[in-house]
Amino acid sequence: MSESGPTFELPRDIERYLAALSKLYKRDQMTENLEVLVNAQVTIHEQWDYDNWNGGIYGHALYLTLPEDIYLGLIEDRDSLQDSIRSDLNKLHNIQNEHIAQVFIEMLPSEGRDWRHDSGALHAARRTVVPDAAKRIWGESGYRAFLSHKTEVKKETAELSEGLKPFGISAFVAHENIHPTKEWQDEIENALFSMDAFVALLTENFHDSKWTDQEVGFALGRGIPVICVKLGRDPYGFIGKFQALPCNWASAPVALARLLIKQPRMLDAYIAALPRCRSFEEGIVLSKVFSQIDHLTTAQADLMMETFNANPDLLGSWGFNGAYPRKYGDGLAPLFDLAPAKRRS
Repeated sequence: MSESGPTFELPRDIERYLAALSKLYKRDQMTENLEVLVNAQVTIHEQWDYDNWNGGIYGHALYLTLPEDIYLGLIEDRDSLQDSIRSDLNKLHNIQNEHIAQVFIEMLPSEGRDWRHDSGALHAARRTVVPDAAKRIWGESGYRAFLSHKTEVKKETAELSEGLKPFGISAFVAHENIHPTKEWQDEIENALFSMDAFVALLTENFHDSKWTDQEVGFALGRGIPVICVKLGRDPYGFIGKFQALPCNWASAPVALARLLIKQPRMLDAYIAALPRCRSFEEGIVLSKVFSQIDHLTTAQADLMMETFNANPDLLGSWGFNGAYPRKYGDGLAPLFDLAPAKRRS
């Protein structure tokens, strides 16, 4: 089995098709559809569904995330817009055995009327991170976690980033991930504007950096999940209200994944990453989040079962097959009780 799993054309070329579709919408004066495409942050969930007809047909889910003012202006038409964009994209492309199964129009989160001003991180103009920049920062897919850290622990932070990858987490480590031809501050701002979650690695000298405190303020202003990892220092200031995650560098990947798995996007990213499991031991590590999963859709449950049956490293892992429950838990099977109208193989 290939470690990387199937290679899909449609997610890779989605920006090209969205650009072409925007031209059609502009020509036909479909202003609401055009506004959605032009202003949305685009992410795609590969293998959203699967049909074994004709050698296998893969459906992907397209997420279009809009600023609040635009989203609220079209909320009455959201369902029809989602269906329209999905149908039009599938008419436009000619990629065999792939299609857009669902389009989800979502809103960037906000908390209260004055939260941007109160955060101290308000920018004069709204910033949209272009797809090429997002891809450069985060890669092709994954749940986007910004790791805020002092330079003195950049080696440990880079190792933490690697430890998060098997869970489907794409981590941004500022001093490691910035492309040398890009202006330093601009790239950090792109990461801050496009992250899904913010992780403050609270080492003893974390507060000594003006950059880390500004990053914290920005994350609070965006209203995204904020996790404080206690690595020598307690949370302080505005993040003092958050309970610290007590762990060490070695246990941090699992501890963070167990917290983030509650987020819907993170759960999708985790399931999408399972085909890349490379050993029985890695399967045991990946299974340590099972107790924190409290809901599965039927599609998610089916995809997990299909992945489990197709990947011998998951099939043979005690964490997934439940062969030694006292030590490694009951495995994958109990999770399927969380999904409605589940279909079992």
